Amino acid sequence: MNITSQIKQPIFSEMELFEKKFHESMTSKVALLNRITYYIVNRKGKQMRPMFVFLTAKMVSGGTVNERTYRGASVIELIHTATLVHDDVVDDSNRRRGFFSINALWKNKIAVLVGDYLLSKGLLLSIDNGDFDLLKIISVAVREMSEGELLQIEKARRLDITEEVYYEIIRKKTATLIAACCALGARSVIEEDDIQVENMRKFGELIGMAFQIKDDLFDYSEEAIGKPTGIDIKEQKMTLPLIHVLNTCSPQEKKWLINSIKNHNKDKKRVKEVIAFVKNNNGLAYAENKMVQFQQEALSLLENYTDSEFKDALTLMVNYVIERKK
Repeated sequence: MNITSQIKQPIFSEMELFEKKFHESMTSKVALLNRITYYIVNRKGKQMRPMFVFLTAKMVSGGTVNERTYRGASVIELIHTATLVHDDVVDDSNRRRGFFSINALWKNKIAVLVGDYLLSKGLLLSIDNGDFDLLKIISVAVREMSEGELLQIEKARRLDITEEVYYEIIRKKTATLIAACCALGARSVIEEDDIQVENMRKFGELIGMAFQIKDDLFDYSEEAIGKPTGIDIKEQKMTLPLIHVLNTCSPQEKKWLINSIKNHNKDKKRVKEVIAFVKNNNGLAYAENKMVQFQQEALSLLENYTDSEFKDALTLMVNYVIERKK
């Protein structure tokens, strides 16, 4: 049994029912929209975010979920899907998880409108059911994700990202949505306990930080496709291995690095040299060490919960985040 199936095991029936409810939450009277949402539903990823919602809810409640949990998971998945559709337009990307993206098949205008539709469906699902506490958690996540993306664009132009700014970018861009999943799961089953909800939000945030650093490391590692991709360098994205090396190398080396990223980022030979330089100057080891720190901190937040299959699955999920090969 693969890792994802193992993680899903304690929430298998919930995930099956969730898929049905999620599909229903997307329906529209417009045939074109239904064709597109059908295409989206049938090309789903691992569904890590709803899994976080259900596992967190079951761990903090001692094994129960309710309709609010299903709605919370649906809202998160609707909003997440909306952001992916919009991201593909922004990045001018034609593929998503190995399939054609919405903008590749139906053009940018339709893709933007579909993203807007999914976003509004998610918000209305909460409003129509009076889940205003869940809506607040989601809305904060959407705001932060937008801020994180814009902060990254602003800083990429100047290539002056410090480690603190990098953490702020990935916290908002990636970690905030996983934090929202865990907070939603807890809030859906324990409405009065703010401390536990905050604890689970922090847990999700820490996993999200580790997850993004792992993604950044793939740019330099040979795990995913047998050779380093260097895509982040080509796109002038400042990630932790590179930031660390920029902050610790000599002024002359720093000048060469910045010049390489600014002016030679399409030169394959130069990109290879940058990758080698980052590796040889402790960039990967430093980033890996930080990733493990976030992972360990996340695991420590689970210690006070009673042992259960849900806690085990969340622990497995945290470890999978940093051990995955793609």
